[in-house]
Amino acid sequence: MLHILFRDQHFIAIHKPAGLLVHRSEVDRHETRFAIQLLRDQIGQHVWPVHRLDRGTSGVLLFALDKDALTAASRQFESGLVTKEYMAVVRGWPASAGLIDYPLRRIREEDGHDSDAPAQEARTHFQRLATLTLEVCVDRYPTSRYALLRLQPETGRRHQLRRHLKHIAHPIIGDATYGKGAHNRLFQQTFSTGRLLLACTALHLHHPLEGTQMNLVCPPADDFKQVLAHPNWVAENGGVTDSRIFHG
Repeated sequence: MLHILFRDQHFIAIHKPAGLLVHRSEVDRHETRFAIQLLRDQIGQHVWPVHRLDRGTSGVLLFALDKDALTAASRQFESGLVTKEYMAVVRGWPASAGLIDYPLRRIREEDGHDSDAPAQEARTHFQRLATLTLEVCVDRYPTSRYALLRLQPETGRRHQLRRHLKHIAHPIIGDATYGKGAHNRLFQQTFSTGRLLLACTALHLHHPLEGTQMNLVCPPADDFKQVLAHPNWVAENGGVTDSRIFHG
């Protein structure tokens, strides 16, 4: 059963687990379970996704319960009026904060590859929340470094966060497409998790039909928290594990 974070007469938000598709995809034709179908069956009415999360990404996923709500909320996403927050574990230690301003080409639905269309503007803000050092040799280094980031995308290009983090040479752990296999395998062995370590932890938008502020917040899933429970994490404030960062 899907975990419902918010519901009124117009919208419903869930905590989408990692590994679940939002809807049918040409790239994943063999899949039979989708968030749309599961939520529809759970609440007994049709739902329409207002935005999308990659299959491997967990966290806040917002649905409309009628077409007018879908249209109104979609306009806010398209106009960049929605504040989106993510957490990600990445390879290496990026700068303490920064902006990734790097245009991205559209990805074709039929095969998942970049299209030939001109690249679209894409911007992602990041802040380093904590760092991790594992006493394990990967590649040519005697130890392996990782970081926990807060990500705030200004734009909503497909795979934007995953592609942007790869662009700055700090790919997200667990990313089989844009990441590094050796580091992904290390996390599988160390933490018994093979998921993409990317989670949508908050959406902030103006309720288009009620006139109120919608603050949809969701801490990382248990399998994500399992990674963050390692004692070697050091928060950026100089102390060890900060419960507000690691546990929502």
